[in-house]
Amino acid sequence: MARRNRRTMVSAAQPHLNQLKYEIAQELGYSSSALGNEAAFENYLNGYKYSIASKLGLHNKVQQVGWENMTSGECGAIGGRMGGKLGGQMVRRLIEIAESDMASR
Repeated sequence: MARRNRRTMVSAAQPHLNQLKYEIAQELGYSSSALGNEAAFENYLNGYKYSIASKLGLHNKVQQVGWENMTSGECGAIGGRMGGKLGGQMVRRLIEIAESDMASR
């Protein structure tokens, strides 16, 4: 089966998702040096992802094929070792926003 290229379905949403990720990271108490600004935080997370990929023996594959061509299992293994708190909290917050929006209609 051919793989689809991953892309953001609504590209205008990406900056808002990044802002949400940054806010939740602050709430979770990530290192203040990593949270100097959104760009510093993204660099921190990317470095952390590569560090975990190395520990799992996946660093070379990431370098060769890129994140977009990694399997969901490989990405899940990396994300799971990152703690998963950030992504889980983002999902919770997005569900709360959607429920609130639906209730106000």
